[in-house]
Amino acid sequence: MATQQRDAERTRSELLAVATEVFAEQGYSGARVDEIAERTRTTKRMIYYYFESKEGLYLAVLEHAYRGIRAAEQSIDVDHTDPVKAVRELAELTFDHHVTHQAFIRIVAIENIHRGEFIRRIEALRSAAQPAKILLDEILERGRAAGAFRPDVDALDVHMVISAYCVFQIANRHTFGYLFDVDFDDPGTRAHQRSVIGEVVVGWLTAPAR
Repeated sequence: MATQQRDAERTRSELLAVATEVFAEQGYSGARVDEIAERTRTTKRMIYYYFESKEGLYLAVLEHAYRGIRAAEQSIDVDHTDPVKAVRELAELTFDHHVTHQAFIRIVAIENIHRGEFIRRIEALRSAAQPAKILLDEILERGRAAGAFRPDVDALDVHMVISAYCVFQIANRHTFGYLFDVDFDDPGTRAHQRSVIGEVVVGWLTAPAR
């Protein structure tokens, strides 16, 4: 029984990984369940067994993608990390996650093209998003208590700034890269961009309040 459960979990995980790539490449409308089945060497019947429908598969992909970044954020040990170091670590961790999960950015872009039509059907994601705000609230609170952070910056503002920068360097890499001759895959460029978001957030939070 345990072996069967592990096999089922492995199959479901593989289907999610491949489906994420296909939906990211072709969008919801363009993605074909037949292609996902072919890439995973399984059948449409098996995909429908796990996810019931194409829409069910897409919803699972969307939820899995968001839970991935939330899990990564929770790896920061807020209680035992200097708040300045913690917020820099969070910014850089977000950067790294987006670089290594570029399909996530494309999936989010596709969902926004659909005006959030599908994500609104995953009520659990609203609860899953709260730890991101709670984590930042804790870091900011500790930073203010230590006299390191200004008192007038909200956790959602910090989250938006970090997300905006990290999403931009993936979502706009082809157009921005062409226009300004930037190679986003160059290790030196990537290291520089990674350090920039850390410096921006720390500099903002440690600047005197107006």
